Formats: sequence, structure tokens, C-alpha cells
Amino acid sequence: MSLPRDSWRERLARGFFSSVLRLGTPLYLLRLMRRGSAEPLYRAHLPERFGFGPEIEPGAVWVHAVSLGETRAAAPLIERLRQDRPGLRLLLTHTTATGREAGQALLQPGDTQRWLPFDTPGAVRRFLRATRPAVGVLMETEIWPNLQHEAARAGVPMVLANARLSARSLRRGERFKALLAPAARTLRLALAQTREDGQRLTQAGVPEVQVSGNLKFDLQPDEALVARGKGWHAGLGRPVVMLAVSREGEEAAMLAQWQATASRRAGGTGPLLLIVPRHPQRFDEVATLVRNAGLRLARRSAFAPEGPTAEDIGADVWLGDSMREMALYYGLADVALLGGSFEPLGGQNLIEAAACGVPLLMGPHTFNFAEAATLSLEAGASARVQTLGEATTQALDLLGDPSRRQAMASAATAFAAAHRGAAARMSQRILALTPQR
Repeated sequence: MSLPRDSWRERLARGFFSSVLRLGTPLYLLRLMRRGSAEPLYRAHLPERFGFGPEIEPGAVWVHAVSLGETRAAAPLIERLRQDRPGLRLLLTHTTATGREAGQALLQPGDTQRWLPFDTPGAVRRFLRATRPAVGVLMETEIWPNLQHEAARAGVPMVLANARLSARSLRRGERFKALLAPAARTLRLALAQTREDGQRLTQAGVPEVQVSGNLKFDLQPDEALVARGKGWHAGLGRPVVMLAVSREGEEAAMLAQWQATASRRAGGTGPLLLIVPRHPQRFDEVATLVRNAGLRLARRSAFAPEGPTAEDIGADVWLGDSMREMALYYGLADVALLGGSFEPLGGQNLIEAAACGVPLLMGPHTFNFAEAATLSLEAGASARVQTLGEATTQALDLLGDPSRRQAMASAATAFAAAHRGAAARMSQRILALTPQR
């Protein structure tokens, strides 16, 4: 693939972007140091952030998964790539500490894991010279103007996998068209989640788009974690309402609704509220919100190895402050409220809840997973509400209606199973760009 010809405006925009990044390097380092005080991995391997690192054998399949969600979505794709190409070597890059930590479980002997370099021309050139991948796979929404430009110059085909582009993001991208349009043109292929995503990616300038489905349907919940959650639920002796993958502002609103609604309706001990925040750096903040609300708190991170104690079981709220245990939390839940959907944040991944057979209540904002949300509603696996107050009321209604709750749970499991297969389709297209030596 020849390097696309950029206009002078586009070259000027990329040059300005690069200059801003260079000037911002001290602030970038300061931010890493500050984040590293809570998550020490941010302070590790700093030279990699600027493209430095030992050379590796050329020809690896390079997958970039920025954070935890993208890394988990990449897992079934990587597994299928290895199945379709035995002996495949993986170069796995990340931007966040949670992504890098989760990515370690995907590595095999001969693989390499690094930070994605800062998107300045020198840093990305050093990275590409040291790694010389056969193909680059960016997960979901990643666009890196200099990285993609230099990859095209180096002859590395770039694929945007599990690609999604909301109407809002497309409109915002128009304001930076001189920078983003040439980056879109450098992509060899975009493997879109939905037909609508594909149409928007084509409109953004990606030369070839194929609708391949959503990799998150191919993720299988950890059965041992689900079973542990169900075991803990049995020991509780009361139902559990979960606020799943919550974002800032939602926990405080949920706690207020819980006190106003659940306490009026609950007899005896009442249901347990389980809150699982999206970002680990907010665990302590959410714990403080619970205590300030006058509710008894138990933190998953403080549980004994054998599980919750009698004191934990008597708490009003459990805080899911652990990583890579969402299947456990969904195993615990009788019904879940989808975080990120009650504020205009686009919602979080709803497919994992479906795969675990948990009925789901969604707020009005699910544009990040628009088709999955629509299909889930059509399948009867979820219901749409407008506010957290309405969600809390409906959750409590579901607790009192076991037949409807079981029907939604069965529909959720069937919905998740019906949409698998994206990993096989994406693997075939990616490996077609990397002929076997």
C-alpha cells in the first residue's frame, strides 16, 4: 500500500499536532508520575513511552489495546489468531496500567509487551524500527496520526479491529478533519462492529470497511468466578442489585435513590446493593460516598480468602474494588444497572452481563454500544429506563417477580450466544494481510 498523498493543510495540521505534543512532554511525564503514585506500573518502563526498547525479531502481529476494556476484547481475537496461525508471535501494546496488567495473561513465550509510544514522529519511528511488525491491529476507536503515518511509510498494514464510531464522534471529528482524515486513509482495513459503524467509518475516510461483529460477544465468562459469585449469593440469603461499571456521579445518585426507595420497600434485612466502579482509582472515593451516606460498607478487597464473613454479609453495600472479577460480581447479582448510561457517557459493555445471564436495566445514554443495546432490548434481555430512580424502582420490582426475572435471564444468555463469531471473521482478514513465511 503506497503512502496516501496528504494536502498541505493536512501536513501542516500533523506538524502542529506534533509540536503541541513535544511541548507537552513534561506535563505528560508529570501526569504519569502522579498516576504512578496510585498505580506504580505507570512509572515502569518509561523509555518505552518514547519508543526506546530492545529490538525484537521482525514479523510479529502487533495488537494495541489501550486499556482494560480493549485488552479484554482483544483476548478472543488473539486466541483465534494463534489458532489460525500456529507459532504466531504477538507484540502487545497498551496505554494504561490496567490494560498492561490484564495483557500479561495473554502472553506466551516469544511474545513482547510494551507501552505504546507517545505519538510524536521520533518516538513512533524508534518503536517501529525496533519491532518491525508484520501487521498492526488497533482496537475499537484508536486513531494515532503520527503512528499511522509512520507505519504506512514503513509498509506496515494497519487494521482497526472491533471498530466503532458513534455519530457524535464523527461530528466531533469534522472539527479536526485535517488531522484525522489522513489518519483514516492510512488504515488498510476497518473491521466494524455494526453496519452503522461501518457507514460512519467509510464517511470518515477509511478506504476499506467490513462489518464483522463485536468481539465482546466471543468473551466467555470465567465459570469458576461465576460459580463463586453464586455461592456467595446463596450464603447471603437475600437478593442483590448491582450498579455495574459505574462512572463518576452515578454512585452518589444511586445511593440517594437506594436510601429513598429500597429502605421504604424492604422488609427485614432487605436487598444488598453491590457497586462496581469503572475506574480503580475511584474505589476509595466511592467507599467514602457509601460511609457518608450512613450505610454499612464491606469491600471485596478486604474479604477473607474463604469469602465474606458474617459481618460482611450484614453490610448494606458491597464495593467491588477488585480487578478482573466482573464475572464474580455478575454471578452475585439478581439484576444489574448499567453504569455510564445514566450520565451522557455512552454506557459501558452490556454484553458481559448478558453472557452471565443477568437481567439488565439501562439508562438513556448507550451510544457507545447502540446496536448491542437495541438487540438486547429486542431480545427481552434488558429494559430501558430514563433515570436512576426509575431503574431502582424497576430493579426492586424485578426482585419481587421471579418469573419475569428468570425470563430476562434466559433471554440474556440466548442473546449473547446468538452473536458470537466475530473473532474468526476478524482473524481471517488480519492474517490475509500477513502471508505465512
